[in-house]
Amino acid sequence: MSFPVIPTRKAGFERLRKFLPNSGHRYAKNRNKDYGPDNRENVSLLSGHIRHRLILEKEILSIVLGHYSQSTAEKFIQELFWRGYFKGFLEQHPTIWTAYRRDVSALTTTLDNKDDLARFYYQAVNGETDISCFNSWAHELVETGYLHNHVRMWFASIWIFTLKLPWQLGADFFYRHLVDGDPASNTLSWRWVGGLHTSGKSYLARPSNIERYTDARFAPYGQLTTNSSPLEEDEYYPISKIPATSKKVNPEVVGLLITEEEGYSEDLFKDLEPTAGIALLTTHARSPQPIGIHAKAFSKYAFHDSISRAVNHFKCTLGGPFELDEWGTVLLKFAREHGVQTIATAYAPVGPVAEKLSDARSYLAKHGIALYERQRAYDLLTWPYAKRGFFSLKKKIPDILKRL
Repeated sequence: MSFPVIPTRKAGFERLRKFLPNSGHRYAKNRNKDYGPDNRENVSLLSGHIRHRLILEKEILSIVLGHYSQSTAEKFIQELFWRGYFKGFLEQHPTIWTAYRRDVSALTTTLDNKDDLARFYYQAVNGETDISCFNSWAHELVETGYLHNHVRMWFASIWIFTLKLPWQLGADFFYRHLVDGDPASNTLSWRWVGGLHTSGKSYLARPSNIERYTDARFAPYGQLTTNSSPLEEDEYYPISKIPATSKKVNPEVVGLLITEEEGYSEDLFKDLEPTAGIALLTTHARSPQPIGIHAKAFSKYAFHDSISRAVNHFKCTLGGPFELDEWGTVLLKFAREHGVQTIATAYAPVGPVAEKLSDARSYLAKHGIALYERQRAYDLLTWPYAKRGFFSLKKKIPDILKRL
């Protein structure tokens, strides 16, 4: 199994050092170009590491700003903050995720009916449409677990407006296969392309744009729709407060829970001395459909790296990773076996991990076990400015950098 970058913290920093000279003006000039899977020098390829927090946004910002001024690296810095924006937005609009999960489940069931939707859907995901560039990207996604960000926008636009397939099934296709599959970035990016995130504003893939930014590898003239009337929906997604977490934890008898939301536990919990630890994986919970082999392997490989470093740092036993549908009973068993009163873990933003923890929390509380979640300073500083459009956060980037 090969990955764009090996999913370890060490390999991530090696890639960052190699990419560093390209993170300034060259990134701003070339970032939108897709040269194909054999040439990715114009992008960092660190999205999977950032998603699993093998490397922290704060660390990347520190290294880049140690090499370039903020103005020179502006585009790269903004790209990092887009992920924080999407995470914060979904955190404050959690019913978007609830509706998406509901729709994916319902639409997946309809695919069993073998009707026109099923036929066109399987043509799309198998790369068997009449659009050669789209077919190539569908194969690349399944075979590598990665697509260039600009390609993701083209692909989503063609899926929604040319092939006229439900955006939820397209988002699910990405989420099942991307090594950087993220509930917020993925779901909200698809909604943005369709015109649901920014109401009335959709993204149309144009043949001339594809030709220009793929160095003429693809030029789908006459194959794509010229109409991108924004999608519409009847649902309303109210703004919710970002959930507060406990600021203190009883450090006497603590167990550590590692999830795919945090790959650097030895930093986040450096003030604790956990008695033991456990690692629970949720990649299988991304979708009711099968998860791509690259997404599964990347998550598991990253987990083993996280576990290894945590064991070396905390000098404790750490079991897993385990893939389980229900977490409460296994966490209770873990707590009782190790005499643990509190289980500490990284705060889980909206997504499968948060769903598992929500169910486990009430179950553990009934048995006298506390579940403590700790948030990163980067999230606490960034998310409050993600209530609406990205511009509100963009204005605050200089201040956030100073406070970090």
